[in-house]
Amino acid sequence: MKKNIYISTIVILFFAFSFPPKKNIKVYLIGDSTMCEYEMNRAPLTGWGMPFKYFFDSTVQIDNRARGGRSTRTFISENRWQPIADSLHEGDYVLMQFGHNDEAKEERYKDRYTPVADYKINLVKFIIETRAKNANPVLITPVTRMRFDKDGKVAETHTEYSTAVWEVGKQTNTPVIDLEKKSRDLLQQFGSVTSKLLFMQLDSLQHPNYPAGQKDNTHFTEFGARRMAELVLAEIRNLKLELADRIVVPVIKK
Repeated sequence: MKKNIYISTIVILFFAFSFPPKKNIKVYLIGDSTMCEYEMNRAPLTGWGMPFKYFFDSTVQIDNRARGGRSTRTFISENRWQPIADSLHEGDYVLMQFGHNDEAKEERYKDRYTPVADYKINLVKFIIETRAKNANPVLITPVTRMRFDKDGKVAETHTEYSTAVWEVGKQTNTPVIDLEKKSRDLLQQFGSVTSKLLFMQLDSLQHPNYPAGQKDNTHFTEFGARRMAELVLAEIRNLKLELADRIVVPVIKK
């Protein structure tokens, strides 16, 4: 009996020291309207950061600081970045996805436009200041818009800025999640008609929050946001980030 207790104690101690408890961390999401949180009265409008937070275990707190209409430049100039940089702790993550507003050259968007060269400088700033706190930066290319050509092929809508993300990733040895390509591939798989279910393409009287309907090829429904979040999660696994070990494994009931 005493021998069995002794062996059990050794086994427990072995596993206790071999698998120390994971440290609690924060994952900050910084970016634009395709990622941010929305109030219920704007449903079904959903940023992909909203469903993203439900895929992790209790050691992870998702802090979604993304805001609509923000570019890398305005995210810094409005003092949205500095509080995050000041709050980072070792082991935290910063997932950054910008581009939609940085590339907006139209006159009405001139306050947010950021040339590619400055976009890259701003991304490097986020990366350097994240690593200064021993936290982990992750670059994400801007998620695609829904735009099919006459042959039914999804058009690239962020070429310059997606290329810039890859260049910064290579320059700084930072992991890159190519959400632009992955989301484009998803739309191609769905086709021009079914892809509308991912975006805020609503007929009049289809939803009480949008009685006049909505024709939006940029922002997602809850279904679309969840599919985009799943693409990001898959790439976190593919990149073998430590964060992947904290993704909840679904329990299959028999």
